[in-house]
Amino acid sequence: MPLDPMPDWVPARRRAIGDRIRTRRNELRLSQMQLGESVGRDHKTIHRWETAVTDPSLTDLILVAHALDIPLAELVR
Repeated sequence: MPLDPMPDWVPARRRAIGDRIRTRRNELRLSQMQLGESVGRDHKTIHRWETAVTDPSLTDLILVAHALDIPLAELVR
């Protein structure tokens, strides 16, 4: 059963995950396009995740963590 309304802390966590994706991608000097190619998504999707407009699926998070060479737990902490 979905939560309605969503708890206040959820959007903040989504933004934090997006920030970690962006930070690590920049550390590795990857463009959004390059990361997208690595995980089978387009650069617009990467942008939406980084800005917390949309949520990546668990599979997407696993692929991103692998592409960014970061443990999944660290990505979503």
